[in-house]
Amino acid sequence: MAAVPEPIGADVGRGGAQGYAADWARAVRRLGFVPLSAAETERLLLVHTVRLAQAVRAEPFTVRPAEEVGRALVEAHLTEPRALEWALRALGADFPHRVLAAEGWPADLSERIAAVQGGLAAGYARALRDRTFAQQERIARSAWQARDEVEQALRDSEARFRAVFTGAAIGIGIAGVDGQIIDVNQAFADMLGYSIEELCQTNVAELFHADDAAGMWDLYQEMIEGKQDSARLEKRYYRKDGTVVWTDLAVSLIRYDDGRPRFTVAMIEDITERYELQQRLRFQALHDPLTGLPNRTLFFETLGRVFDSAAPQRRVGVCFLDLDGFKAINDSLGHDLGDRLLVVIGRRLAECVAEHGHLVARMGGDEFVILVDGGQDAVAVAQTALAAVAAPVNVGDQQLAVSASVGVVECPAEETTASELMKAADTTLYWAKAAGRGRYAVYDPERSARDLARAALVAGLPAALERGEFVLHYQPIVSLLEGRMLAVEALVRWQHPELGLIGPDRFIGLAEETGLIVGLGEWVLRTACRDAELWWREFPGARLVVSVNLAARQADDPAIVDTVADALDTTGLPAELLQLELTESAVMGSAGEPLRSLHRLAALGIRLAVDDFGTGYSNLAYLRRLPIHCLKLAGPFVEGIRADGTDVAADHRDERIVDALVRLAHALELWVTAEAVETGVQAERLRALRCDTGQGRYFGPPAPAEVITARLRDGTAG
Repeated sequence: MAAVPEPIGADVGRGGAQGYAADWARAVRRLGFVPLSAAETERLLLVHTVRLAQAVRAEPFTVRPAEEVGRALVEAHLTEPRALEWALRALGADFPHRVLAAEGWPADLSERIAAVQGGLAAGYARALRDRTFAQQERIARSAWQARDEVEQALRDSEARFRAVFTGAAIGIGIAGVDGQIIDVNQAFADMLGYSIEELCQTNVAELFHADDAAGMWDLYQEMIEGKQDSARLEKRYYRKDGTVVWTDLAVSLIRYDDGRPRFTVAMIEDITERYELQQRLRFQALHDPLTGLPNRTLFFETLGRVFDSAAPQRRVGVCFLDLDGFKAINDSLGHDLGDRLLVVIGRRLAECVAEHGHLVARMGGDEFVILVDGGQDAVAVAQTALAAVAAPVNVGDQQLAVSASVGVVECPAEETTASELMKAADTTLYWAKAAGRGRYAVYDPERSARDLARAALVAGLPAALERGEFVLHYQPIVSLLEGRMLAVEALVRWQHPELGLIGPDRFIGLAEETGLIVGLGEWVLRTACRDAELWWREFPGARLVVSVNLAARQADDPAIVDTVADALDTTGLPAELLQLELTESAVMGSAGEPLRSLHRLAALGIRLAVDDFGTGYSNLAYLRRLPIHCLKLAGPFVEGIRADGTDVAADHRDERIVDALVRLAHALELWVTAEAVETGVQAERLRALRCDTGQGRYFGPPAPAEVITARLRDGTAG
């Protein structure tokens, strides 16, 4: 920008110059972008207005100031062409009248104004030209500098690459798209046992291992066709001496600028030692350290692959084998001998199915499994395995005879899954164990369904007792002589939320196995006593006795006497109106504390009955010393008295047996109740045999307490 001119003389109109500069500033800002504020623009143009006015009046006259103003406009970036046009037009039209004083105008004012216009335009144009040249020079200088830097960087990059390529510890090779090796470093050559010159005359396909050549060539073809830019994998190469080296291979595709494949760069690292270590570790992870057989992990991996690849109708079988009594061998002869036995058994199992290629795995402990993948019958495999195990085993100076149990499952692959197959095999092995030693069991879906339902009931028993899902039904016990209801037997039912009302035959045995029978029996006892007390209070003349079954585990419970006494005390039921029923086997096996409990129960005043009498062996002399009040004849004897003409001889035999049992009971001064009375003929024959009471559907099925109450209220008890 030019220096600020000297102060305006008296002959230059200050006010006119300011107005002219303001109009000029507005025109400049209106016509294009201005990098200055409005005030800054106006101050700058005022300086240039005054300078132009002085130039017009100057003596001698020169256009140099006008040229400097033009250059100053460019330097101030006021380069909008239309703004220059406005300035030139304003100089010729308004400038003299607005800026210059009228007195003393130069005679050649018009020529001077035109010269100033030309000088302003010339200075403006030269300044634009100079700036353009300067910018072009800077651009050219920058371009040359950038090119020099790129070339230097390229030289540096090539030097670095060559240093890395030559001195790298890993092998680096470059090959054309036809597979011909272009260059390799020394590490690559040393790794494969060739010289660099030999490898540069070799095609990469010649180095591929036979087992992966096809797959590797396909991968290489995809790269040189430009379908993928890189790949990484572990693969084998042949060394020059024919040995194999395992490598970690990374291959990258280098392209031309137009994207066409140019060549490939491969970097390989020798991982032979690491690979062999991995293989050893994998073998250890997937094989049993004792027997060397595949372990459960490898077995399930193999089984999963079989199911993934199996055709729908392809049959898959499993023989799940467990040695019988192996724990006793370990405990008596020691774990070392037991381990040696397992090694022998594992070897025998592998050998006996080797010709068929079946997988034999050790699942843990003394459990082995054989995967029968199509072809041979799984049952035949199980029989072969049992025979192999059964042969005597010589371990040290011991000769051991062992046997095994085998669970066999075989079905089409589409009908099951790997987990379901093994679950079924485990269940079937349990069946074989339960059936005895040295045998196999074949999976039965219906039996499995029953077992599952049974297991579900076992699992639901505790919660059912807590939730109050059990109910009592009562079956009348009627005098055969008078026809009057003397007692009722309390029979528990399970009001299952999903299965409905379930009879005791489905859950009492389960409750005895799990020990829940004690809690359930106590609930039955207290509930029956409470109902019986209500009947006694409402119908005292009926003297209705409630009979409650007592399980063997309950009878063995030392607290049973206190439990019964508390139930009577809590409900207020008279002791003589309570009868406890025990099975014949439970009574005859009573000794020690259980026998004392029976006497203490009798001492409370309650009645004791032997249920299902005649189904077991009874020592009559022992029975005579027990505090028993009643014998309940087992149902099969009563069912034999049918009089339907189907088997008259058998009918008479059953009748004579019942007659003998009734006489025996009466001789022991015991009351006799016949169970399972279904017909009037049976009732009449039992009455003729002087049986005291009868119980069965002929006298009424088990029913809720309300039904018994209604029967007492209606007077039908008599």
